[in-house]
Amino acid sequence: MTPTKPFAISKRMVWEAFKAVKANKGAPGIDGQSIESFEQNLARNLYCIWNRLASGSYFPPPVLQVEIPKRDGGVRELGVPTVGDRVAQTVVAMHLGPITERQFHPDSYGYRPGRSAHQAVEQARQRCWRYPWALDLDIRAFFDSLNHSLMMRAVRRFTEERWVLLYVERWLKASVQRSNGHIEPSDRGTPQGGVVSPVLANIFLHLAFDRWMNENFPDVPFERYADDVLVHCRSKADAERMRREIAERLQRCGLQLHPEKTRVVCCRPDAKKVEAKSFDFLGFTFRPRIAKSRTGQIFTTFGPAISGKAAKSLRATMRRTWRVPHRTEMSLNDLAEKVNPALRGWIRYYGRFRPTELVSVFNGINLALRIWAMRKYKRFKRRPLAAKAWLHGIATKERGLFAHWGIPALFPTVAAGR
Repeated sequence: MTPTKPFAISKRMVWEAFKAVKANKGAPGIDGQSIESFEQNLARNLYCIWNRLASGSYFPPPVLQVEIPKRDGGVRELGVPTVGDRVAQTVVAMHLGPITERQFHPDSYGYRPGRSAHQAVEQARQRCWRYPWALDLDIRAFFDSLNHSLMMRAVRRFTEERWVLLYVERWLKASVQRSNGHIEPSDRGTPQGGVVSPVLANIFLHLAFDRWMNENFPDVPFERYADDVLVHCRSKADAERMRREIAERLQRCGLQLHPEKTRVVCCRPDAKKVEAKSFDFLGFTFRPRIAKSRTGQIFTTFGPAISGKAAKSLRATMRRTWRVPHRTEMSLNDLAEKVNPALRGWIRYYGRFRPTELVSVFNGINLALRIWAMRKYKRFKRRPLAAKAWLHGIATKERGLFAHWGIPALFPTVAAGR
Protein backbone atom coordinates (compact mmCIF):
# COMPACT_ATOMS: atom_id res chain seq x y z
CA MET A 1 0.00 0.00 0.00
CA THR A 2 1.30 3.45 -0.96
CA PRO A 3 1.85 5.60 2.15
CA THR A 4 -0.37 8.66 2.43
CA LYS A 5 1.38 11.95 1.81
CA PRO A 6 0.95 14.65 4.45
CA PHE A 7 -0.09 17.26 1.85
CA ALA A 8 -2.92 16.83 -0.66
CA ILE A 9 -1.08 17.94 -3.78
CA SER A 10 -2.13 15.98 -6.85
CA LYS A 11 0.05 14.96 -9.75
CA ARG A 12 -2.43 16.75 -12.01
CA MET A 13 -1.58 20.06 -10.26
CA VAL A 14 2.10 19.54 -10.99
CA TRP A 15 1.37 18.63 -14.62
CA GLU A 16 -0.78 21.74 -15.14
CA ALA A 17 1.94 23.84 -13.52
CA PHE A 18 4.55 22.47 -15.92
CA LYS A 19 2.38 23.30 -18.93
CA ALA A 20 2.12 26.89 -17.69
CA VAL A 21 5.90 27.11 -17.16
CA LYS A 22 6.56 25.74 -20.65
CA ALA A 23 4.15 28.22 -22.22
CA ASN A 24 5.91 31.12 -20.46
CA LYS A 25 9.35 29.87 -21.58
CA GLY A 26 12.14 31.55 -19.60
CA ALA A 27 15.86 31.19 -19.06
CA PRO A 28 17.67 28.45 -17.10
CA GLY A 29 18.42 28.92 -13.39
CA ILE A 30 21.63 28.14 -11.51
CA ASP A 31 21.64 24.51 -12.71
CA GLY A 32 21.76 25.63 -16.37
CA GLN A 33 18.84 23.33 -17.22
CA SER A 34 16.57 24.58 -20.00
CA ILE A 35 12.93 23.61 -20.45
CA GLU A 36 13.96 21.39 -23.37
CA SER A 37 16.50 19.61 -21.19
CA PHE A 38 13.94 19.27 -18.39
CA GLU A 39 11.54 17.61 -20.85
CA GLN A 40 14.06 14.92 -21.79
CA ASN A 41 13.24 13.15 -18.54
CA LEU A 42 9.89 14.80 -17.93
CA ALA A 43 8.06 12.02 -16.09
CA ARG A 44 10.85 11.52 -13.57
CA ASN A 45 11.42 15.24 -13.04
CA LEU A 46 7.72 15.95 -12.43
CA TYR A 47 7.39 12.93 -10.16
CA CYS A 48 10.31 14.13 -8.03
CA ILE A 49 8.74 17.59 -7.68
CA TRP A 50 5.34 16.12 -6.78
CA ASN A 51 6.83 13.65 -4.30
CA ARG A 52 8.82 16.33 -2.48
CA LEU A 53 5.97 18.86 -2.47
CA ALA A 54 3.43 16.33 -1.21
CA SER A 55 5.77 14.98 1.45
CA GLY A 56 6.90 18.36 2.78
CA SER A 57 10.51 17.74 1.78
CA TYR A 58 10.78 20.26 -1.06
CA PHE A 59 13.47 22.89 -0.55
CA PRO A 60 14.04 25.47 -3.30
CA PRO A 61 17.51 25.79 -4.80
CA PRO A 62 19.21 29.21 -4.80
CA VAL A 63 17.85 31.79 -7.22
CA LEU A 64 20.16 33.01 -9.99
CA GLN A 65 20.49 36.80 -9.91
CA VAL A 66 20.77 38.60 -13.25
CA GLU A 67 20.97 42.33 -13.90
CA ILE A 68 18.62 43.89 -16.43
CA PRO A 69 19.34 47.45 -17.64
CA LYS A 70 16.68 50.01 -16.64
CA ARG A 71 15.49 52.88 -18.80
CA ASP A 72 16.96 55.41 -16.37
CA GLY A 73 20.46 53.94 -16.76
CA GLY A 74 20.44 51.80 -13.62
CA VAL A 75 19.92 48.06 -13.36
CA ARG A 76 17.07 45.92 -12.08
CA GLU A 77 18.00 42.72 -10.29
CA LEU A 78 15.90 39.76 -11.39
CA GLY A 79 15.90 36.37 -9.71
CA VAL A 80 15.73 33.42 -12.09
CA PRO A 81 14.58 30.15 -10.45
CA THR A 82 15.37 26.77 -11.97
CA VAL A 83 12.78 25.18 -14.26
CA GLY A 84 11.83 22.69 -11.55
CA ASP A 85 11.45 25.44 -8.97
CA ARG A 86 9.27 27.44 -11.37
CA VAL A 87 7.00 24.39 -11.62
CA ALA A 88 6.80 24.12 -7.83
CA GLN A 89 6.10 27.86 -7.47
CA THR A 90 3.39 27.64 -10.12
CA VAL A 91 1.61 24.92 -8.12
CA VAL A 92 1.33 27.34 -5.18
CA ALA A 93 0.46 30.32 -7.40
CA MET A 94 -2.32 28.35 -9.11
CA HIS A 95 -3.71 27.35 -5.71
CA LEU A 96 -3.64 30.93 -4.39
CA GLY A 97 -5.03 32.51 -7.56
CA PRO A 98 -8.75 31.69 -7.18
CA ILE A 99 -8.64 32.49 -3.45
CA THR A 100 -7.06 35.91 -3.88
CA GLU A 101 -9.12 36.91 -6.92
CA ARG A 102 -12.29 36.78 -4.84
CA GLN A 103 -10.90 39.43 -2.49
CA PHE A 104 -8.61 41.68 -4.52
CA HIS A 105 -9.62 45.29 -5.19
CA PRO A 106 -11.16 46.12 -8.60
CA ASP A 107 -8.55 48.85 -9.17
CA SER A 108 -5.63 46.42 -8.81
CA TYR A 109 -4.60 45.51 -12.36
CA GLY A 110 -1.17 43.86 -12.24
CA TYR A 111 -0.63 40.12 -12.76
CA ARG A 112 -4.31 39.27 -12.60
CA PRO A 113 -6.39 37.27 -15.10
CA GLY A 114 -8.56 39.41 -17.35
CA ARG A 115 -6.79 42.61 -16.32
CA SER A 116 -4.11 44.57 -18.13
CA ALA A 117 -1.89 47.62 -18.05
CA HIS A 118 -4.05 49.18 -20.78
CA GLN A 119 -7.08 48.97 -18.50
CA ALA A 120 -5.16 50.72 -15.74
CA VAL A 121 -3.99 53.46 -18.12
CA GLU A 122 -7.50 53.95 -19.53
CA GLN A 123 -8.99 54.21 -16.05
CA ALA A 124 -6.29 56.70 -15.08
CA ARG A 125 -7.01 58.76 -18.19
CA GLN A 126 -10.71 59.00 -17.41
CA ARG A 127 -10.10 59.90 -13.79
CA CYS A 128 -7.57 62.57 -14.71
CA TRP A 129 -10.40 64.28 -16.60
CA ARG A 130 -12.58 64.27 -13.47
CA TYR A 131 -9.97 64.91 -10.76
CA PRO A 132 -7.67 67.94 -11.16
CA TRP A 133 -4.77 66.49 -9.15
CA ALA A 134 -2.91 63.17 -9.08
CA LEU A 135 -0.43 61.68 -6.65
CA ASP A 136 2.19 59.65 -8.51
CA LEU A 137 3.53 57.16 -5.96
CA ASP A 138 6.92 55.48 -6.16
CA ILE A 139 7.57 52.77 -3.57
CA ARG A 140 11.31 52.54 -3.02
CA ALA A 141 12.78 49.08 -3.84
CA PHE A 142 9.46 47.37 -3.16
CA PHE A 143 10.42 43.80 -4.14
CA ASP A 144 13.72 44.11 -2.27
CA SER A 145 12.17 45.55 0.90
CA LEU A 146 9.32 43.18 1.74
CA ASN A 147 9.45 42.15 5.38
CA HIS A 148 9.23 38.35 5.52
CA SER A 149 7.37 38.24 8.81
CA LEU A 150 4.74 40.72 7.61
CA MET A 151 4.52 38.88 4.29
CA MET A 152 3.72 35.60 6.03
CA ARG A 153 1.09 37.34 8.18
CA ALA A 154 -0.47 38.67 4.99
CA VAL A 155 -0.56 35.24 3.32
CA ARG A 156 -2.25 33.76 6.40
CA ARG A 157 -5.07 36.26 5.92
CA PHE A 158 -5.89 34.45 2.68
CA THR A 159 -5.17 30.81 3.50
CA GLU A 160 -4.31 28.48 6.36
CA GLU A 161 -3.22 25.68 4.02
CA ARG A 162 -0.10 24.32 5.74
CA TRP A 163 1.80 23.35 2.60
CA VAL A 164 1.23 26.76 1.00
CA LEU A 165 2.54 28.57 4.08
CA LEU A 166 5.48 26.18 4.37
CA TYR A 167 6.69 26.65 0.81
CA VAL A 168 6.02 30.39 0.63
CA GLU A 169 8.24 30.82 3.67
CA ARG A 170 10.95 28.66 2.15
CA TRP A 171 10.87 30.66 -1.09
CA LEU A 172 11.11 33.92 0.79
CA LYS A 173 14.21 32.62 2.59
CA ALA A 174 15.77 30.96 -0.46
CA SER A 175 19.41 31.91 -1.07
CA VAL A 176 20.49 34.07 -4.01
CA GLN A 177 23.48 33.39 -6.25
CA ARG A 178 25.01 36.75 -7.14
CA SER A 179 26.62 37.59 -10.48
CA ASN A 180 30.06 36.97 -8.92
CA GLY A 181 29.05 33.41 -8.00
CA HIS A 182 28.65 34.01 -4.27
CA ILE A 183 25.57 32.49 -2.65
CA GLU A 184 23.95 34.68 0.00
CA PRO A 185 20.99 34.07 2.31
CA SER A 186 17.87 36.21 1.93
CA ASP A 187 16.48 37.99 4.99
CA ARG A 188 13.96 40.26 3.24
CA GLY A 189 12.33 40.85 -0.16
CA THR A 190 11.07 38.47 -2.81
CA PRO A 191 12.94 38.02 -6.12
CA GLN A 192 11.50 39.72 -9.18
CA GLY A 193 11.27 36.95 -11.74
CA GLY A 194 9.88 34.30 -9.40
CA VAL A 195 6.54 32.80 -10.43
CA VAL A 196 5.01 33.21 -6.99
CA SER A 197 6.40 36.73 -6.42
CA PRO A 198 3.63 38.63 -8.29
CA VAL A 199 0.82 37.04 -6.29
CA LEU A 200 2.75 37.61 -3.05
CA ALA A 201 3.26 41.27 -4.01
CA ASN A 202 -0.46 41.66 -4.71
CA ILE A 203 -1.38 39.98 -1.41
CA PHE A 204 0.92 42.31 0.53
CA LEU A 205 -0.17 45.52 -1.21
CA HIS A 206 -3.83 44.54 -1.08
CA LEU A 207 -3.63 44.62 2.71
CA ALA A 208 -1.02 47.37 3.05
CA PHE A 209 -2.62 49.74 0.54
CA ASP A 210 -5.78 48.71 -1.37
CA ARG A 211 -7.94 47.63 1.54
CA TRP A 212 -6.54 50.37 3.79
CA MET A 213 -7.50 52.98 1.17
CA ASN A 214 -10.95 51.46 0.79
CA GLU A 215 -11.56 51.51 4.55
CA ASN A 216 -10.07 54.93 5.34
CA PHE A 217 -10.50 56.93 2.12
CA PRO A 218 -13.35 55.29 0.17
CA ASP A 219 -13.93 58.46 -1.89
CA VAL A 220 -10.31 58.67 -3.11
CA PRO A 221 -9.89 56.59 -6.29
CA PHE A 222 -6.64 54.98 -7.37
CA GLU A 223 -5.09 52.59 -9.89
CA ARG A 224 -2.44 50.09 -8.87
CA TYR A 225 -0.41 47.87 -11.17
CA ALA A 226 1.88 45.86 -8.88
CA ASP A 227 3.88 48.59 -7.10
CA ASP A 228 3.01 51.37 -9.59
CA VAL A 229 0.26 53.49 -8.03
CA LEU A 230 -1.73 56.61 -8.96
CA VAL A 231 -4.08 58.35 -6.54
CA HIS A 232 -6.60 60.97 -7.74
CA CYS A 233 -7.53 64.02 -5.67
CA ARG A 234 -9.77 67.07 -5.97
CA SER A 235 -7.22 69.60 -4.73
CA LYS A 236 -3.50 70.03 -4.24
CA ALA A 237 -4.03 70.15 -0.47
CA ASP A 238 -5.85 66.82 -0.59
CA ALA A 239 -3.02 65.31 -2.64
CA GLU A 240 -0.39 66.53 -0.21
CA ARG A 241 -2.39 65.16 2.71
CA MET A 242 -2.76 61.78 0.99
CA ARG A 243 0.98 61.74 0.38
CA ARG A 244 1.62 62.09 4.11
CA GLU A 245 -1.05 59.56 5.10
CA ILE A 246 0.16 56.96 2.60
CA ALA A 247 3.81 57.47 3.55
CA GLU A 248 2.96 56.83 7.22
CA ARG A 249 0.89 53.76 6.33
CA LEU A 250 3.60 52.22 4.16
CA GLN A 251 6.23 52.94 6.78
CA ARG A 252 4.22 50.90 9.28
CA CYS A 253 4.32 48.09 6.71
CA GLY A 254 8.10 48.27 6.30
CA LEU A 255 8.02 50.24 3.04
CA GLN A 256 9.07 53.75 2.01
CA LEU A 257 7.95 56.23 -0.61
CA HIS A 258 10.77 57.53 -2.77
CA PRO A 259 11.00 61.21 -1.73
CA GLU A 260 12.09 62.52 -5.15
CA LYS A 261 10.07 60.25 -7.43
CA THR A 262 6.77 60.56 -5.55
CA ARG A 263 5.10 63.70 -6.91
CA VAL A 264 1.89 65.71 -6.80
CA VAL A 265 0.83 66.54 -10.36
CA CYS A 266 -1.76 68.96 -11.73
CA CYS A 267 -3.99 67.31 -14.36
CA ARG A 268 -5.81 70.43 -15.59
CA PRO A 269 -4.82 70.90 -19.25
CA ASP A 270 -5.06 74.70 -18.95
CA ALA A 271 -3.10 74.96 -15.68
CA LYS A 272 -0.36 77.55 -15.46
CA LYS A 273 2.45 78.16 -12.97
CA VAL A 274 2.35 74.72 -11.38
CA GLU A 275 5.42 72.69 -10.49
CA ALA A 276 4.47 69.45 -12.22
CA LYS A 277 2.07 68.95 -15.11
CA SER A 278 3.05 65.44 -16.23
CA PHE A 279 3.78 61.97 -14.89
CA ASP A 280 4.73 58.56 -16.25
CA PHE A 281 2.60 55.49 -15.66
CA LEU A 282 3.26 52.02 -17.14
CA GLY A 283 5.35 53.34 -20.02
CA PHE A 284 3.04 56.24 -20.92
CA THR A 285 3.47 59.94 -20.18
CA PHE A 286 0.33 61.80 -19.08
CA ARG A 287 0.42 65.53 -19.92
CA PRO A 288 -1.62 68.27 -21.66
CA ARG A 289 -2.07 67.44 -25.36
CA ILE A 290 -3.78 68.95 -28.37
CA ALA A 291 -6.77 66.91 -29.56
CA LYS A 292 -9.56 67.14 -32.12
CA SER A 293 -13.21 66.40 -31.41
CA ARG A 294 -15.43 64.36 -33.72
CA THR A 295 -16.81 67.62 -35.07
CA GLY A 296 -13.32 68.86 -35.89
CA GLN A 297 -12.97 71.25 -32.97
CA ILE A 298 -9.43 71.65 -31.58
CA PHE A 299 -9.04 71.57 -27.80
CA THR A 300 -6.51 70.73 -25.09
CA THR A 301 -6.88 67.55 -23.09
CA PHE A 302 -4.80 65.67 -20.52
CA GLY A 303 -3.87 62.18 -21.62
CA PRO A 304 -1.28 59.45 -22.24
CA ALA A 305 1.14 58.61 -25.03
CA ILE A 306 4.35 56.63 -25.16
CA SER A 307 6.82 58.06 -22.64
CA GLY A 308 10.18 59.50 -23.57
CA LYS A 309 11.94 56.81 -21.52
CA ALA A 310 10.04 54.05 -23.32
CA ALA A 311 10.76 55.58 -26.74
CA LYS A 312 14.45 55.83 -25.87
CA SER A 313 14.47 52.17 -24.85
CA LEU A 314 12.88 51.11 -28.14
CA ARG A 315 15.41 53.11 -30.14
CA ALA A 316 18.24 51.52 -28.16
CA THR A 317 16.91 48.06 -29.01
CA MET A 318 16.74 48.94 -32.70
CA ARG A 319 20.23 50.41 -32.68
CA ARG A 320 22.16 48.00 -30.45
CA THR A 321 20.32 44.71 -30.88
CA TRP A 322 18.96 44.74 -34.41
CA ARG A 323 21.86 46.62 -36.04
CA VAL A 324 19.87 46.77 -39.29
CA PRO A 325 22.40 48.85 -41.32
CA HIS A 326 25.00 46.11 -40.81
CA ARG A 327 22.76 43.18 -41.88
CA THR A 328 23.65 43.42 -45.55
CA GLU A 329 23.80 39.63 -45.84
CA MET A 330 20.04 39.55 -45.24
CA SER A 331 17.23 40.31 -47.67
CA LEU A 332 14.51 42.86 -46.97
CA ASN A 333 12.09 40.00 -46.27
CA ASP A 334 14.59 38.44 -43.85
CA LEU A 335 14.92 41.75 -41.99
CA ALA A 336 11.15 42.09 -41.77
CA GLU A 337 10.85 38.58 -40.35
CA LYS A 338 13.53 39.39 -37.78
CA VAL A 339 12.08 42.64 -36.43
CA ASN A 340 8.32 42.26 -36.95
CA PRO A 341 7.58 40.29 -33.74
CA ALA A 342 9.01 43.13 -31.63
CA LEU A 343 7.39 45.83 -33.79
CA ARG A 344 3.98 44.20 -33.45
CA GLY A 345 4.37 44.00 -29.68
CA TRP A 346 5.36 47.68 -29.46
CA ILE A 347 2.46 48.71 -31.67
CA ARG A 348 -0.03 46.66 -29.65
CA TYR A 349 1.14 48.17 -26.40
CA TYR A 350 2.29 51.73 -27.08
CA GLY A 351 -0.05 52.28 -30.03
CA ARG A 352 -3.12 51.93 -27.81
CA PHE A 353 -3.00 55.65 -26.97
CA ARG A 354 -2.11 58.30 -29.58
CA PRO A 355 -0.32 55.96 -32.02
CA THR A 356 1.01 58.89 -34.06
CA GLU A 357 3.46 59.52 -31.20
CA LEU A 358 5.26 56.40 -32.44
CA VAL A 359 6.26 58.16 -35.67
CA SER A 360 9.51 59.46 -34.20
CA VAL A 361 10.38 55.96 -32.98
CA PHE A 362 9.64 54.20 -36.24
CA ASN A 363 11.44 56.84 -38.29
CA GLY A 364 14.54 55.36 -36.71
CA ILE A 365 14.05 51.98 -38.31
CA ASN A 366 13.15 53.59 -41.65
CA LEU A 367 16.41 55.50 -41.56
CA ALA A 368 18.24 52.29 -40.66
CA LEU A 369 16.61 50.53 -43.63
CA ARG A 370 17.68 53.39 -45.91
CA ILE A 371 21.30 53.05 -44.75
CA TRP A 372 21.03 49.27 -45.17
CA ALA A 373 19.87 49.71 -48.78
CA MET A 374 22.73 52.14 -49.51
CA ARG A 375 25.26 49.62 -48.20
CA LYS A 376 23.72 46.57 -49.81
CA TYR A 377 23.01 47.91 -53.31
CA LYS A 378 25.62 49.78 -55.32
CA ARG A 379 22.97 51.79 -57.18
CA PHE A 380 22.01 53.48 -53.91
CA LYS A 381 25.52 54.23 -52.71
CA ARG A 382 25.70 57.90 -51.65
CA ARG A 383 22.13 58.31 -52.97
CA PRO A 384 19.90 58.52 -49.86
CA LEU A 385 16.96 60.06 -51.73
CA ALA A 386 16.95 57.20 -54.24
CA ALA A 387 17.09 54.62 -51.42
CA LYS A 388 14.27 56.44 -49.66
CA ALA A 389 12.12 56.49 -52.81
CA TRP A 390 12.79 52.78 -53.39
CA LEU A 391 11.70 51.88 -49.86
CA HIS A 392 8.63 54.10 -50.15
CA GLY A 393 7.64 52.32 -53.34
CA ILE A 394 7.92 48.93 -51.63
CA ALA A 395 5.99 50.20 -48.62
CA THR A 396 3.20 51.44 -50.89
CA LYS A 397 2.87 48.07 -52.63
CA GLU A 398 3.52 45.83 -49.61
CA ARG A 399 1.99 47.64 -46.67
CA GLY A 400 2.28 44.54 -44.49
CA LEU A 401 5.96 43.80 -45.07
CA PHE A 402 7.07 45.72 -41.97
CA ALA A 403 4.52 45.86 -39.18
CA HIS A 404 4.62 49.65 -38.77
CA TRP A 405 4.06 50.25 -42.49
CA GLY A 406 0.52 48.91 -42.16
CA ILE A 407 -0.75 51.41 -39.58
CA PRO A 408 -3.13 53.89 -41.26
CA ALA A 409 -2.36 56.58 -38.68
CA LEU A 410 1.35 56.38 -39.50
CA PHE A 411 1.32 55.84 -43.25
CA PRO A 412 2.63 57.39 -45.49
CA THR A 413 4.72 59.51 -43.07
CA VAL A 414 6.51 56.53 -41.58
CA ALA A 415 6.82 54.65 -44.84
CA ALA A 416 8.42 57.68 -46.43
CA GLY A 417 10.82 58.05 -43.52
CA ARG A 418 10.02 61.72 -43.10
